[in-house]
Amino acid sequence: MYSETFNQDKKRRFDTLDPTLLEIRTNGNGLYDRAMMKLGFRLPPDFRVADLRRAMGEWNDGAELELKYGEKAHCTGKNNPLVKALLPAIRAEGGRPRFVLKTGTSDMNVVGPVWGCPIVAYGPGDSSLDHTPNEHIVIDEYLRGVRVLTRALQLLAN
Repeated sequence: MYSETFNQDKKRRFDTLDPTLLEIRTNGNGLYDRAMMKLGFRLPPDFRVADLRRAMGEWNDGAELELKYGEKAHCTGKNNPLVKALLPAIRAEGGRPRFVLKTGTSDMNVVGPVWGCPIVAYGPGDSSLDHTPNEHIVIDEYLRGVRVLTRALQLLAN
């Protein structure tokens, strides 16, 4: 319900709060029953973790609550040196560059805000298959990716 309310006016999935049930376990000893639940939340850029923490504290009804991480989605603009080097490098290798807002977790969400520098993701393959049983890479696409990155680094060095 909390995420539905938060998400109701969001137009892009990148901007939504997405909860996931990761694990649930129960046990008992005849006198007491216990339940443990692990949740994951994909946090959008404009999300206030403190608000979720406060709301969960109101719902927990005396249960233990532990929030371990709070990395929000990170996004940088398209007008930066990395993008300006990658676009022509991709085109030079016959590719058609496109911009995609990835909604999964990423090291970029952790280091991007700390480093305060442009950061992009680039790679071969079908990103819709990332972290699925059908994820795979075609060797020719991999080699083209190496050439693209080599060109981009050469452009950045100049």
